[in-house]
Amino acid sequence: MYDLLVVGAGPYGLSIASHAAAAGLRLRVMGRPMASWRDHMPRGMFLKSEPWASNLSDPGRRRRLDVYCAEQGVGARHGEPIPVEMFASYGLWFARHAVPEVDERTVTRVRARPGGFEAVTEDGEVLHARTVALAVGVMPFVEVPGALRDLGPSLVSHSSHHGDLDRFRGKDVTVVGGGQAALETAALLAEQGTRVRVLARAGQLNWNNVPPAWERPWWESVRTPHSGLGCGWRNWCYAERPGLFHRLPETTRARIAATALGPAGAWWVRDRVESAVEVLLGHEIAAAYGTGGGVRLEAVTRSGGLTSLETEHVIAATGFRASRDRLGLLAEELRGGLAAEADGSPRVGRDFESSHPGLFMAGLVTASGFGPAMRFVHGATFTAGTLVRGVRRRLHTGPVSGRIPAPGNGRGRGALDTVRR
Repeated sequence: MYDLLVVGAGPYGLSIASHAAAAGLRLRVMGRPMASWRDHMPRGMFLKSEPWASNLSDPGRRRRLDVYCAEQGVGARHGEPIPVEMFASYGLWFARHAVPEVDERTVTRVRARPGGFEAVTEDGEVLHARTVALAVGVMPFVEVPGALRDLGPSLVSHSSHHGDLDRFRGKDVTVVGGGQAALETAALLAEQGTRVRVLARAGQLNWNNVPPAWERPWWESVRTPHSGLGCGWRNWCYAERPGLFHRLPETTRARIAATALGPAGAWWVRDRVESAVEVLLGHEIAAAYGTGGGVRLEAVTRSGGLTSLETEHVIAATGFRASRDRLGLLAEELRGGLAAEADGSPRVGRDFESSHPGLFMAGLVTASGFGPAMRFVHGATFTAGTLVRGVRRRLHTGPVSGRIPAPGNGRGRGALDTVRR
């Protein structure tokens, strides 16, 4: 029986595991490390967040991104985006040095059982744990516009379904969306010779500004402080005070979670889009039909007019919707019993614990509870420390309470299990 089973090995799962190991919990970590970053982002993409805001979290803060980059002879400087491949490699380095060995098998089902939980792996092994932390990232929550859902994967895909874009060389592709994923995907497609256009329902594209220098006059820093989510006091509060965000009224949290930090392109991709990509603004897809050579899209313009176009493939860069109902690995009776926020995401308490005792949540699925920071790697630091404290409290006070080993380096005999990769 494990004290904590961490399901997911991305930035949040690995950060939680690092804090749990240091706290001496008997721990098991499941999932392919950094899977979304390694398998679902095309070569050539960059992190939108600043390097200093993209650290995974270990209690001693020794395994930062800049430390890894320095070991590789690469700079991690403010205002210079980091390649996704470098960030994925950093995550693997973090996993080797800051957490127990990760079991790369997928957990297919989690059920509540007396005394805790039962988890079933892809090959049928059954694991038991007193508490579970779900850090499943974004892939369960892929959102595709309704008009596109009935078309098969040969005609429609989501931007997160591509580890590379080579299959689209020489083809005609329409990217739907107006945020960073849409714009950077379109730029990469254009640069490899794909005929590409962006179709967005917004009337204009938004672009993030070049960040101000790290070293600047004190009065500028006071007026618009740097934060992990960008400059300004509002962003600073979202990034650095998610615990205070959690205390806001539910309606206020829901509104902010739905509207803050809306779709926008990074400053460094703007020239690549504007010089090479056709952009159709104010178009919302009303219908889509398969044709002999691809897809015919019918769209409604902002003035109410109708327009149509034909393309060989549609990439929906339309984000994610982190609802409770999409947590398919939870058994139906467990999933259906979870209290939910207004947007359908699981409601979590101050320690990221769901309404089912011992079941903790992390990452995008907690954005309605703790704010926009949970949509970014930056939120992993607050989450990891807070969630592990909650796990310790649950183990002390719950019906399956037991003594927690004294904090240590997480690698002492008996402190945790080393499991097979």
